[in-house]
Amino acid sequence: MGKFVLLILLIAAAAGAWLWYCIEQPYRAFPAEGIFVDVPHGASSRGVARLLQRQGVVRSAIAFEFYARRHPRRSLQAGEYFFNSATSTHDVFWKLANGQVFEQPFTVREGETMFDIARDLEAGNFMPASDFLRAAKDPALIQDLSPHAATLEGFLFPATYHMSRHPTASTLTADMVRKFREEWSAVTAASGKGNAGANETDATALSSTGLSSSLPMASIVTLASLVERETPKSEERPLVAGVFRNRLTKAMPLQCDPTVVYVLEQQGRYKGTLTLTDLRVESPYNTYIHSGLPPGPIGNPGEASLRAAYQPAQTDYLYFVANTQGGHFFSSTLAEHNNNVIKYRRLLAGEQAATR
Repeated sequence: MGKFVLLILLIAAAAGAWLWYCIEQPYRAFPAEGIFVDVPHGASSRGVARLLQRQGVVRSAIAFEFYARRHPRRSLQAGEYFFNSATSTHDVFWKLANGQVFEQPFTVREGETMFDIARDLEAGNFMPASDFLRAAKDPALIQDLSPHAATLEGFLFPATYHMSRHPTASTLTADMVRKFREEWSAVTAASGKGNAGANETDATALSSTGLSSSLPMASIVTLASLVERETPKSEERPLVAGVFRNRLTKAMPLQCDPTVVYVLEQQGRYKGTLTLTDLRVESPYNTYIHSGLPPGPIGNPGEASLRAAYQPAQTDYLYFVANTQGGHFFSSTLAEHNNNVIKYRRLLAGEQAATR
């Protein structure tokens, strides 16, 4: 009897040692380049254990299931996981329990157009550009924000997004619009003004009439897209927005170069600089020949530009021109502006900027 008990104890000890070894010692029996494991929704711990053993991620399905049963309050999260190195069963379990699914970062930069984003996605092998553009040209996601919008341009918020291995364009655009809504809420809340007319008249209604002291939301986003493309300096954006607001109030054409660039880029005719002929191109987006705001955003503005367009600087400036250092000279009169243009040209030529 004593020998039998001893035998049982030895077997139990051996089983315990084996379980410990299987659970704690890293294991890898999959290709050197790594392996993706897709855990389906509703899968049991036993089913997941068998899947992991079959794909060479864990030594033993029995050991994985045993460890999982020791943590009954933690469920295994569905999703696609990536393994590229030897990993213990212990760590595999917690990776799945914590839902550390495979994600690829993709960054949308401030001011990028939906066409830029589409090219970046295709260049990064995330999805075909045509798939993204098809989703971005459907404005259904923003009907409550901009009822007359033709696309999602302006509402694809610049940020870093974490995508699955096989992302869908509709999911990505939905994430971008959701992020825009979050940022817009933060901008309006910080100002203390609340939401500035999300369902008011679209920017196109202001194309030839100046505008009231309070712009509708769609117009603010359009204005923010112009501000974003005009200056990279956050501290200048409220001033640029103030200039545009002043010009709109006085029914002066905005004469915003980036609106012309936007037209030429869509036509495949932009060469990197603008000519006088370019400034006469016929398009409702050309703010040299059409008064008011363009009919929609010319890119996707970030938080600083949205904030600037929502609360422009109170100033009497009506003009600005580059200063060759990434910023601008601002002025209130045409005479001052012409003087600043001379400064700019002298600086470009390497001369002293002072003028009479």
